[in-house]
Amino acid sequence: MDVQSVMRRAAQFYANKEAIVHGARRLTFAQAWERAIRMANGLIALGLQPGDRVGVLEDNSLEASDIFVGAAIANVVRVPLYPRNSREAHLHMLGHTQCKLLVVGANYAHEIEGFKAELPDLTHVMIRDGNYEAWLAQQSDADPNVAVKEDDIYIIRHTGGTTGRSKGVAYTHRSWLAAARDWFYLYPPVVPGDSCLHLGPISHGSGYLFTPIWMGGGSNVMIDKFDPAAVVDLMEKEKIGYMFMVPTMLNAVLRVPGMHKRDYSHLKCLLATAAPIADDTALKAYEVFGNAMYQGYGQTEVLPIAIMGPAQWFARDVPGSNPLRACGMPLPFAELQIWDEDNRPVKPGEAGQIVARTDGQMSGFWQDPKATAERMIGGWVLTGDVGMLDANGYLYMMDRANDMIVSGGFNIYPAELENAIADHPAVIECAVFGVPHEKWGEAPLAVCTVDPKLTVSEQEIIQLCVEKLGSYKKPHAVEFRSEPLPKTPVGKIKRKELREPHWQGHTRRVAGS
Repeated sequence: MDVQSVMRRAAQFYANKEAIVHGARRLTFAQAWERAIRMANGLIALGLQPGDRVGVLEDNSLEASDIFVGAAIANVVRVPLYPRNSREAHLHMLGHTQCKLLVVGANYAHEIEGFKAELPDLTHVMIRDGNYEAWLAQQSDADPNVAVKEDDIYIIRHTGGTTGRSKGVAYTHRSWLAAARDWFYLYPPVVPGDSCLHLGPISHGSGYLFTPIWMGGGSNVMIDKFDPAAVVDLMEKEKIGYMFMVPTMLNAVLRVPGMHKRDYSHLKCLLATAAPIADDTALKAYEVFGNAMYQGYGQTEVLPIAIMGPAQWFARDVPGSNPLRACGMPLPFAELQIWDEDNRPVKPGEAGQIVARTDGQMSGFWQDPKATAERMIGGWVLTGDVGMLDANGYLYMMDRANDMIVSGGFNIYPAELENAIADHPAVIECAVFGVPHEKWGEAPLAVCTVDPKLTVSEQEIIQLCVEKLGSYKKPHAVEFRSEPLPKTPVGKIKRKELREPHWQGHTRRVAGS
């Protein structure tokens, strides 16, 4: 089974039902499928072959569904770019996946100027400007019926890299559909006419919900900018049944005046994931949304691993467990273990690294066998997270073994910031680590040893990171010192020693929002 065939079947069965919504614009399945066929034929006319990679830089829109579905019809591989990333990050993601085409929303056209000159494999750049609709209408509406195998690569998503270079995570058609099945295993079933609200781009995490909603005859409702009050309005107006929120978004929505008085009777599942959630936020959400609340755990390399519904999450008096602090329970089609430093399973109740195997995990890092071997052992994916699995099957995330920071649902790797900051001539050495943050859960703090003969300001360092890495990866604060940073006997900076004072009074070394 492949993504193309299941989407084609749904387009046939639900032809006259609503498939895509963006503001006042709406498409039925028949209309969305026809546009996607035209897109696929347009890709083929440009010379793309099955397996070729196509970069995509866009916000949510009706046009975003053209390439999402059209790429599957043409059997080309989407490589989503992240709008908040830097120019250098875009170039790396496109370059190491050898993208031949880049599809760009008109609002991002200025960000990709000169890319063709810098990327030898990039032969075409498609700007979705005022000429796009005319171009699309010129393409054939005849289904090209491109052959697809289950083990063909469907998408390459990127994860942050501890060396500052993102790694491509490749999914096959088989693994993408398995992930879709597992995401919805515990949810109330999708029925034709249900709707799913995408607060984040479908090219990113929210895209995991797009395919199963389409397969079930549901409507994918998209917004291109997160506004808490507008979200509450849409939930009621569009009778939203499914949605995914990072905890910072959920916390913001819960603070909208009068939101608890609105009608959420159609809501079946609100998944809170991608970062730890604070107890107060979870309890308030349960008070407002009731049995629609779900929480899950996974990462780009292996997902979904653990999910729990309201009966498990908000259970009381479970001897040996603290459900409110858990991040999920292992899914039936997921294998989950906790390993010690010698990669041996530990007993329930003992802490160690979370490792998992799922049908929806990556096939490996794109063209990086060394990194794949470091993260995959016997089919198990090492998450880098420190956790504990109790005797009742509750999974708790306690810390991050690889120092990764999750700020507002975005992954930030300290080494990326440290490498960028080190370029400043006044900085002798630097350490970056996560500290608690009231709004984002946690945020990066940079501690720098500086040359006393040179001058440097906090804003200089922050702007340097914005320019090199993108705005969401900047440190929220910078501390300067003249003395050397603490180091291990082999000369490695002791990040945890610097970080520890900021987490005193916290029961776990990750924060929720």
